[in-house]
Amino acid sequence: MLKFFIDTNSELWYTKVDQMQVGVINMPYCLDGELLDADLGRNEDYKKFFEQVKNGVTPTTCGLNKDNYIEYFEPVLSAGDDIIYVTFSHKLSNTFEYMNQAIEELKAKYPDRTITAVDTKRISVGEALIVEEAYKLYKEGASAEQIVEFVEQFRSQVGTYFGVESLLHLKRGGRVSGATAVIGTLLGIKPILQIDNEGAIVKYLTAKGMKGVVKSLFDIFTKEEHNAKDYPIYITHASQEQYAKELKDLIEDYLGQENIVEIQPVGPTIGTHCGVGTLGLAFHRK
Repeated sequence: MLKFFIDTNSELWYTKVDQMQVGVINMPYCLDGELLDADLGRNEDYKKFFEQVKNGVTPTTCGLNKDNYIEYFEPVLSAGDDIIYVTFSHKLSNTFEYMNQAIEELKAKYPDRTITAVDTKRISVGEALIVEEAYKLYKEGASAEQIVEFVEQFRSQVGTYFGVESLLHLKRGGRVSGATAVIGTLLGIKPILQIDNEGAIVKYLTAKGMKGVVKSLFDIFTKEEHNAKDYPIYITHASQEQYAKELKDLIEDYLGQENIVEIQPVGPTIGTHCGVGTLGLAFHRK
């Protein structure tokens, strides 16, 4: 039997994941000296997290080590099952070096079992869209090889864009210079970033203010050859519920038909890097 694994960087809400009954790898973060695991909203208070960040608490993230991955995978293998793990972008973390070490060690211990990991080259709601479609294949009885083939073909068709409230979080991550971050923040300039087809975060354009971010994301959607008929559209936000609803209304009015437009809050792990005030959009491109 094949067991389907995802990670919490997909940011699928816990109720949906519970219905899927998949293995979930919880990505850790540290807040105010306490090491915590992301749990897709099951026990986490997202509003409290971002309030703490607003009040000056600086969260950090850390990757899993080899033993952590073994703890997730070995019970499945020892029960006689195989694993397919649909992961977030390998470009965005060195945790996958330890995952690969764990896989090699487990392959030697369980030579008759297989562990297959496939990179979505996306994160957050872009990853979520790919995970859900791959899961549909899994439920239909697809093999690990068929799921890998699908993800590798499908991932480049998922557009993932997001604007951030402050450039200072990007400065901390080395994305922009200190001078650019300070000047941009003072002028109210908001970068619109894209997850490219290699799974890296790259600058796409800039907007003025959060109203400008909403308009820019909407313009990106309307100018892309989107496929809203067959796939859901995801909007994500970090304490930007008002702007998330504005973007949702714009998209629904534009499409003028029944479509699935879901709003998903940003969790602490992703929120550590993007900061308070992020607004993102993911959708399928033809």
